[in-house]
Amino acid sequence: MDETSDEPPTSAVLLDNCHFSQVVFNNVEKFYVPGGDITCYYTLTQNIVPRGKDWVGIFRVGWKTTREYYTFMWAPLPSDTHSDTAVQQQIQFKAYYLPKDDEYYQFCYIDQDGVVRGASVPFQFRAETEDDILVVTTQGEVEEIELQNKNLHKENEELKASCASLEKQNIDLQKELNKMQELQNSLESLRSNTEKLELELSSLKKENKQLKELDDCREAELHQLKEQIQNVTSDKERLETRLKTALDHMDQLQSQVLNYEKEVENLSLMDRDKTEQLESLKEENRQLRAIGTQQEENKELERCVEYLKGSKAELSLCLSPCLQNEPSICGAAAGEMAPKQQNHDLMKELEEQKRLFQILQAKKNEANEENQKRREDELLRHLSQAEEVSSFSGASQAQAPVPSPEVGGLLFGNPYCGEITWHSVSIRKCPMCDEVFPEDNETSQYEAHVHSHLLECPVCNETFEKSNKQVFDDHIFCHSLE
Repeated sequence: MDETSDEPPTSAVLLDNCHFSQVVFNNVEKFYVPGGDITCYYTLTQNIVPRGKDWVGIFRVGWKTTREYYTFMWAPLPSDTHSDTAVQQQIQFKAYYLPKDDEYYQFCYIDQDGVVRGASVPFQFRAETEDDILVVTTQGEVEEIELQNKNLHKENEELKASCASLEKQNIDLQKELNKMQELQNSLESLRSNTEKLELELSSLKKENKQLKELDDCREAELHQLKEQIQNVTSDKERLETRLKTALDHMDQLQSQVLNYEKEVENLSLMDRDKTEQLESLKEENRQLRAIGTQQEENKELERCVEYLKGSKAELSLCLSPCLQNEPSICGAAAGEMAPKQQNHDLMKELEEQKRLFQILQAKKNEANEENQKRREDELLRHLSQAEEVSSFSGASQAQAPVPSPEVGGLLFGNPYCGEITWHSVSIRKCPMCDEVFPEDNETSQYEAHVHSHLLECPVCNETFEKSNKQVFDDHIFCHSLE
């Protein structure tokens, strides 16, 4: 039996279904000497694909199935299993497992499906004989040998007929084998297609699973979008309400703007009138200062004249005794020098008085300039206070009547005589923070200040107050809904 304990794959396939031409055994001896190892040589044709469970067995001649092997050895795989040419192989059977009788045996190649792929010619296990031995037989033995020869001849004929039948069966089986090979190829193709289909099926299952997960995610997103739509709808309704309120408020603001424009026009008219009044007031003030200066000079001159008159009287009183005593005085040298000295002193005193008069006149001019500046500052302060009190309501009130001219033909009267009535000049006031800008300031400064309180729409250039930022935001949102 075999050296291993594994049983080879066998089958109950009859000889009619075997293919003996796919493996060819070479150099098979007629007999092998018992007690020694034997080597089996065989050729694998291109019609067979060797596999790992193929084996070579020794069968007794006359076997019916592959299960009737005497011993076997596993067939080694060639180095190139997919070669298109024949491959020479060999295998060695140990003497311990070989038959001990002199019956006829043969080698058979069996694949892993238990199908015979090739068989050798019969051989025996016996000792070597001498060719020149003389055999002496009796007549009875000769007759018996002849009978055996006839039987053998008959069996040979039967074997020939059986061989012809086997060859025919071999051809048929070869055709069937080709068909089976084609079917096997088709089966392999179907198996590969089935594997591909299974892979595609598993891939489709995965894709289906992913699509289901994606569908669940999409459903969740759809639900979330519905909620967002509801929220947006509610926000839209709320914003529409706010928009309506904002539009109403805008209409109110537009009406207020119209009123403000009318008030600004009225204030502009008042500014022009007040500017004219301020110019008249300045001219009147200049005239009054000239008159006051002239009056002060006249008074000083009158005082100087009176002083000079007093000095002249005193001088006359001093000179009268000298004139009365002129003859006696003229006779004396000392009496002649005394009046001259007195006149020199009087002239010196007169010069001193003139110099003092000039100093007083300069101080008076400085005091007049300081008084003029103080009056102008007080005038501007009164004008600012008057403008703050009047505000925007001053546009709707009637303009204050201009007082009648007084002494000297001055429009606003003499500021040095009696109480003075001040009139406001033209000023500008911010409608947002009530900050006052005098007329002499630049218009661009006033406009920049007012513009700093406003917000301008980048779409329609409509302006809004910064205090109404919510209305401005609603207005911008309405543009985004269009």
